[in-house]
Amino acid sequence: MIKLFSVEDFLTHANPTKTNSQDKQQFIQAASEIIAEVQSGGDEAVRKFIEKFDGEAPDSFLVSEAERTQAWDKVDQKIITSLEKAAENIKSFHQKQLNNSRMMQAENGIISGQLFRPIDRVGIYVPGGTACYPSSVLMNAIPAVLAGVKEVIMVTPVRNGEEIAPILSVAADIAGVTTIYRVGGAQAIAALAYGTETIPAVDKIVGPGNAYVAAAKSLVFGDVGIDMIAGPSEVAIIADGTANPIFIAADLIAQAEHDTNARAFLITTSSEMMKQVQLELENQCDDLPRQSIAEAALTEKGAGVVVKTLEEAFQIANKIAPEHLEVQVKDPISYLNKVRHAGSVFLGHYTPEALGDYYAGPNHVLPTSGTARFSSGLSVDDFVKKTTYLYYSETALKEASEHVINIANEEQLEGHGRAVSKRLEGK
Repeated sequence: MIKLFSVEDFLTHANPTKTNSQDKQQFIQAASEIIAEVQSGGDEAVRKFIEKFDGEAPDSFLVSEAERTQAWDKVDQKIITSLEKAAENIKSFHQKQLNNSRMMQAENGIISGQLFRPIDRVGIYVPGGTACYPSSVLMNAIPAVLAGVKEVIMVTPVRNGEEIAPILSVAADIAGVTTIYRVGGAQAIAALAYGTETIPAVDKIVGPGNAYVAAAKSLVFGDVGIDMIAGPSEVAIIADGTANPIFIAADLIAQAEHDTNARAFLITTSSEMMKQVQLELENQCDDLPRQSIAEAALTEKGAGVVVKTLEEAFQIANKIAPEHLEVQVKDPISYLNKVRHAGSVFLGHYTPEALGDYYAGPNHVLPTSGTARFSSGLSVDDFVKKTTYLYYSETALKEASEHVINIANEEQLEGHGRAVSKRLEGK
């Protein structure tokens, strides 16, 4: 079901141009027009675009406290318990990422250090309407709350003015979301970036969305911070002869069922393993509710390659820099040092990526489309600013003055040098 490639062709297939440039420009143009209207028209413009894209606009964008309270009675207690347990794991993992402000040097009349301060207000975008992802609420909001963000504002689209999915409201309560608004699309990103009469402007926007949401995030970046521009989700699996083809096929399908653009790759040292996985893919897709989506993704975007050694397998994986990397080999932990570029790594035969999506603790908001070469998954650090500070005594400034003035003069910025020398004149 997945196509087999040579190493060279596999790398080409696994690293395509992320979006057709013409399509991308269309998304940018559409998002730009929406942003401009929301900037000038506020709530009225937001309501206009909701009616255009999502049917009837809600009477109020704000999800009331009463609605949030009532949502708890509409969600199965088993699901609530699972979300609460997942939240505990996410909190436990991200708690260890916290840093304290620190003084790095305090001697010879010099004090230097670094302040860690949370962002004041953050907006999280959560897909809604036909999709419903409470895990995205937990993964985006919990690190922000742990970082000390005072206001976490959530936006999510609804159809025809309806209430938001109760499970999203419950997840928001569990995660510590301050306020929820029934707004989605590029208009929601614009409202968060610039504010309206109802929705306050935030300092940073995080969370996944469709192509228009991604385009809007790219356009408002600079006026506000963003987490990343996410592309199609992806998994690469490295497997040797000890792997179980049933497990591998299940994990490839789990990735492929996201949407038809999802990408699932298998890199194995065993030709026999590749054959068995292909058979398993056909068998397991037969009774899958999202069969047509998974099969389309596997056929069009999936890829497999047989390599001679695991060393070569890791070299290929590092060139792909996948969002998710599964290492289904004997003694997988011993190969962890081979990983240079990946959003998140799943080690062993009993660590499916689904654990990371929902439950284990590490964040599932991860770099895609090869961007793991230079970026990281969402963390507490994304919601913290780092400010350095410096103190010099008069004696310490005298000792440094010659060197500062020399460099300033070399750069033909004599005023910089004078900022030092004027302090020492007559001393």
